[in-house]
Amino acid sequence: MSVGIVIPVFNQLNYTQGCLESLRKTISPDVVIVIVNNGSSDGTTAFLSTCTSATIISNPENKGCAAAWNQGVKATTADWVVILNNDVLLSSGWLEGLVAFAEQNGLDIVSPGIREGELNYDLETYAQQFVNNTGKAVRFGVANGICFMVHRRVFEKVGLFDENFRIGQFEDSDFFKRAQAAGFKLGTTGRSFIHHFGSITQNSIRESKTVRPYEAENRAYFRKKWKLNWLARRLQKLRQKAQAASWRARELRECGHSLMEKWRAGKLEHH
Repeated sequence: MSVGIVIPVFNQLNYTQGCLESLRKTISPDVVIVIVNNGSSDGTTAFLSTCTSATIISNPENKGCAAAWNQGVKATTADWVVILNNDVLLSSGWLEGLVAFAEQNGLDIVSPGIREGELNYDLETYAQQFVNNTGKAVRFGVANGICFMVHRRVFEKVGLFDENFRIGQFEDSDFFKRAQAAGFKLGTTGRSFIHHFGSITQNSIRESKTVRPYEAENRAYFRKKWKLNWLARRLQKLRQKAQAASWRARELRECGHSLMEKWRAGKLEHH
């Protein structure tokens, strides 16, 4: 069993450095890391030139998440491929937890528990307590685009990510739907924990106003592709909210945590 990790980056050098440092501390040397530099202009390129332990793919411009993910997937032959944001920090045992969860439950795409927002806590202490309490917590049928691990067999059957989704947004949801339609199984586990600062790159791109409104275009393309009219979207949203509420209530009751937590406006929210 082999694992490769694919990380697309577009500027945000400090977050990339933090992510790679936490990876260095939490994975074995035989795990392949592929970093796809999407035309960064902030010193990222110079920094990556010193990263001898990773495969670096450099694009002259920002090709977007889907294209970068595809480049990374093609650059590794690993059995499992982890797609990872660069604005995350990893805790000890996060990868082992994902692999064990996937293999013991016969899953094809899996995600960890995530806390999002300000890093105002001790990551390792919190992560250990989180995993100890939520190790049996499971959300079957869902994964998270922040971090998800895909078995090679999924790509072989359904193909790579749809590059018609520009820059970022919806390419992960589209891939999950395609995988489920092909009979593959998804899940999120409390046996693995990571911290996510929260859409750092996407927010920076939005604020720059240097590209077309890609999020609205991607949303329209996603809805057309999956034939989601207003009623279908409304029903889907209601089902998702009800399912999330059920999961959240059970996790808080049994574990004292939820598998998706977010620090916002001075308090910890559970999603």
